[in-house]
Amino acid sequence: MPGAPLIELRGVRLAYDGGATRALDGVDLVVRPGERLCVLGANGSGKSTLAGVVAGLLAPDAGAVTLLGRAAFREGVGADPAAYREARRGIGYVFQDPEDQIITTVVEDDVAFGPENLGLPREEIAARVERELRRVALTDLAKADPTRLSGGQQQRVAIAGALALHPELLVLDEPGALLDVRGRRGVMRACAKLHARGTAIVHVTHFVEEAEAADRVLVMDRGRVALEGTPAEVFARADALEELHLELPAARRLVLALGREAAPEPAPSAGGRRDAARAVRGDAAAVEAAGVSFSYGAAPVLDDVSLEVAAGEFVCVVGQTGSGKSTLARLACALAQPDAGTLATCGVDVRDRRRRRELRRRVGYAMQRPERQLFCDTVAEDVAFGPRNRGLPEGEVSRLVAETLRLLGIEDLADRSPFGLSGGQQRLAGLAGVLVGDPDLLVLDEPMAGLDPTGRQGLRRILRGLHAEGRALLMVTHSMEDAAELADRIVVLDRGRVVAQGTPAEVFADARDLASRGLGVPGPLELAHALEAAGAGPLGGPLTLDALAGALRARGVGPARLEELLGEVA
Repeated sequence: MPGAPLIELRGVRLAYDGGATRALDGVDLVVRPGERLCVLGANGSGKSTLAGVVAGLLAPDAGAVTLLGRAAFREGVGADPAAYREARRGIGYVFQDPEDQIITTVVEDDVAFGPENLGLPREEIAARVERELRRVALTDLAKADPTRLSGGQQQRVAIAGALALHPELLVLDEPGALLDVRGRRGVMRACAKLHARGTAIVHVTHFVEEAEAADRVLVMDRGRVALEGTPAEVFARADALEELHLELPAARRLVLALGREAAPEPAPSAGGRRDAARAVRGDAAAVEAAGVSFSYGAAPVLDDVSLEVAAGEFVCVVGQTGSGKSTLARLACALAQPDAGTLATCGVDVRDRRRRRELRRRVGYAMQRPERQLFCDTVAEDVAFGPRNRGLPEGEVSRLVAETLRLLGIEDLADRSPFGLSGGQQRLAGLAGVLVGDPDLLVLDEPMAGLDPTGRQGLRRILRGLHAEGRALLMVTHSMEDAAELADRIVVLDRGRVVAQGTPAEVFADARDLASRGLGVPGPLELAHALEAAGAGPLGGPLTLDALAGALRARGVGPARLEELLGEVA
């Protein structure tokens, strides 16, 4: 692209933990005006650190950094504070955790903060705030307190604040991790419009489909640039991506699946098909809610909610951002009490303070923001806290910690500080602290958010195994794929009310109703609908790529014909 580079990194190195963890290791990068760059990589590969350096929020230990044409850092000279301050006036940044950049108690004031610091006229500030709140569908919450909003709503506030700066460069660090389908698509539409008007974008993401819209894709691995090129060039390297713990976009994976022999049907442990031989832990219903309502102040969050999670059942709760999913999870763990109705968890009334200790011994809760559960100097110490608190012998504590870290595949993080981990690594460390307690009921709030593809696949296997052991699971998720592949039953929340529930096949049969509520269907089912419209013929309702590949084989569609159909879909 023409023009002098907006960003130039040469030989950039940056380490954490006193130099023990090298997050960036000799990175060279040029970002040109108007370019749309997507950064992919496994958890801990250095993506977020790279984003922080590009945005002028982190200075490296070595190398050279030029931001918006000014030398900001030179090895042997150090950082130029004036260059960093000036660069941040023209660079918008959306943090991985939106709470890190929300600074006021009124949504519209938060969005106005950046433009006010630029000294813009009051009328221009007001116009920008109105436009960006409308862009992220938050106009109705302009006067709300952002600290009381859901994680997804907070993310949209943060995005609006960044867009209101009208930056030359917008840096997005996992902006869709906490958003529903409508929210993620809204971010992509906003990016497309900004790109069209000349704004450069650096987009860190685990959603590989989002990378297909980029001009260039960068793949990080252990602090280095492992792959670089156009989306087509990078996604042609399927073997290399697999080695880097990444995956191809769904359409590419479908072509490969169709070219393979049909895989055997998996054991009926999810998707509404229960294994009758499974030993169920506990006799009472894991969660039993009747007429539950809850409000934060005057704002109703849950309204007359009734649902049940049977002992040993896996239930996923889906709904657009702000529908009350996380609040329902907190109530189920007795972290708050309903304003009305009754709610019992593992047979214990959540209002019964005398049995609160018993309830929490039987229930494990993984928060939406795992860093809130981490507080010790090392990951191993954090995981050991619960068993030690129960008075277990030190040898037993060590055994449980080692087993749990190994179960989650993070034994190499045992001696690391939890505060120096990536968001995805923190999520697994927080989950380890929950699983080590061997709960009968697991309440999981967006456990997959921030995990790379390999991490998501691994966690799915772990959750299936826990389910097979007879544990009940209540999982809040924005991922329709996770709900389809894992759940016995799905509950749909919309504006605090239960509007649908049933098996995955039953719930996803009404795609139009889900779309009207800001939700989607699993990617394979959405792709099946598109292929049917392109002439593939009826494919049924496949909820997984393997099921879709099987349906295509049954229709006589081979890889070559599939490529033709995908060309028409595109």
